[in-house]
Amino acid sequence: MIEMLAESMARLSFVDTFNFCVFLAFTCCYTYQLFYVFVVLTRKAPVARAQRDHKFAVLIAARNESAVIGDLIRSIRAQNYPAHLIDIFVIADNCTDNTGEIARSHGAQVYTRNNKEQIGKGYALDHGLKAIWRDHPHDDYEAYFVFDADNVLDANYFREMNATFDAGAKASTSYRNSKNFGSNWISAGYGVWFMREAKFLNQARLTLNTSAAVSGTGFFIAADILKAAGGWKWHLLTEDIEFSASSIADGVRIAYCPTAVFYDEQPTTFRESWNQRFRWAKGFYQVFGRYSGRLVKGIFTNPRGYRFACYDMLMTLAPGMLLSIITITLNAVIVVLALTGVMTTGVAIMSSLSSIFFCLFNYVMFMFVYGVLTTFVEWNKIHTSTARKIGSMFTFPLFMLTYIPIALVALVKKCTWKPTAHTISVDVSEFAELKKQQA
Repeated sequence: MIEMLAESMARLSFVDTFNFCVFLAFTCCYTYQLFYVFVVLTRKAPVARAQRDHKFAVLIAARNESAVIGDLIRSIRAQNYPAHLIDIFVIADNCTDNTGEIARSHGAQVYTRNNKEQIGKGYALDHGLKAIWRDHPHDDYEAYFVFDADNVLDANYFREMNATFDAGAKASTSYRNSKNFGSNWISAGYGVWFMREAKFLNQARLTLNTSAAVSGTGFFIAADILKAAGGWKWHLLTEDIEFSASSIADGVRIAYCPTAVFYDEQPTTFRESWNQRFRWAKGFYQVFGRYSGRLVKGIFTNPRGYRFACYDMLMTLAPGMLLSIITITLNAVIVVLALTGVMTTGVAIMSSLSSIFFCLFNYVMFMFVYGVLTTFVEWNKIHTSTARKIGSMFTFPLFMLTYIPIALVALVKKCTWKPTAHTISVDVSEFAELKKQQA
């Protein structure tokens, strides 16, 4: 009896020690993000001023986007920036609708791509870049912008991003807002997450002069970076994060422009959201597996001023969600063993159940605080009713909790690229009118 009790206590001690080590690791690795919040709340972001206007090319990889492609092109044509300095190129990628025809009717140059083997946005961007270099060898584009077809841009978007480029940025992301924040709890979850990323991650990085990360759409890359790469060479499931990790490991700083605003359509069904975030989770694992070694090396060998960016990117990629899943799973196993009589029941169950509760409760509370903070700080930028804004603060933690099964499934299941349907057509002037009403 004494031997069984001693064995059970030894196992319990291991579990408690493991749980404490996980908590300590999370605290040590991610406390700097709380410092980011302090930086944003106490310091103003630097403002760039342009000395001259630069010439840009716009790349839009579009697959069956006939419902929205016209809105994006119109918002680019309506920019408060010299129109002759922006050329628009649409890559109609494996389309079965009239996306290409609509894009041409709005003045874009269209390249049609039909390739059922190499599927994904990265391949489409590479196709478009090489076609531009072939057909426009004398056009001196200084940087290439990348947008998704469902985006629409604030009228001053290019004016603001031009200032960032003129200040010397080799790549820059921008402020991602939502076209349909108020559709339901899923679109609101995306909206809060992207605002939190823009405000409390990228703006802090800008203020501290470290590197941001591009996120899917709404960014530019300098022409010399792409020429040196020989095209768009990043083809993992999350090509944007792969570019970020590769660039930061090589000592390239990615800037952020908080005053350049674009609007993005978010999924509204759980199936679409699952498919999209499943691809993201799988892509993060891929990028971590391929670039973590280079980022660790960069922490110690990159020039001063670029080392912390490697650490920050490594923590962004690190599968912290998996560590949480492992912790919950281990404690759940202990509960099962205790209930089946393998371990001493009372103490083991209480200890493991409290650890599971502690892990989930901390995660939910952390996300709730971030959701509340983001909603109130960005209140006037959220285009929906007051009731929906308040409601989103309570549904955001639920949205983030659904990442747990997604991350677990992504670990073991193969993922293929699937397009996300976009159907919400809006004119950017609608958001401008809402701004006036709120003012």
